[in-house]
Amino acid sequence: MKNRIPDLRAERAWTQADVALRISVSRQTINAIETGKFDPSLPVAFRLAKLFGLTIEEIFTDDH
Repeated sequence: MKNRIPDLRAERAWTQADVALRISVSRQTINAIETGKFDPSLPVAFRLAKLFGLTIEEIFTDDH
């Protein structure tokens, strides 16, 4: 699944660790989500959407 998290982080000058801390996951989880190695659970996707003030669909897109 593709996502806009790296761009959204860059706009705010946040590190992966900053995002991880804000949504209560590990930095490794954020890295795995950003690189497409891991699809987030629905609760994590909702927390990311809330953090960035966007909908889940605005952050994640199906790469098929």
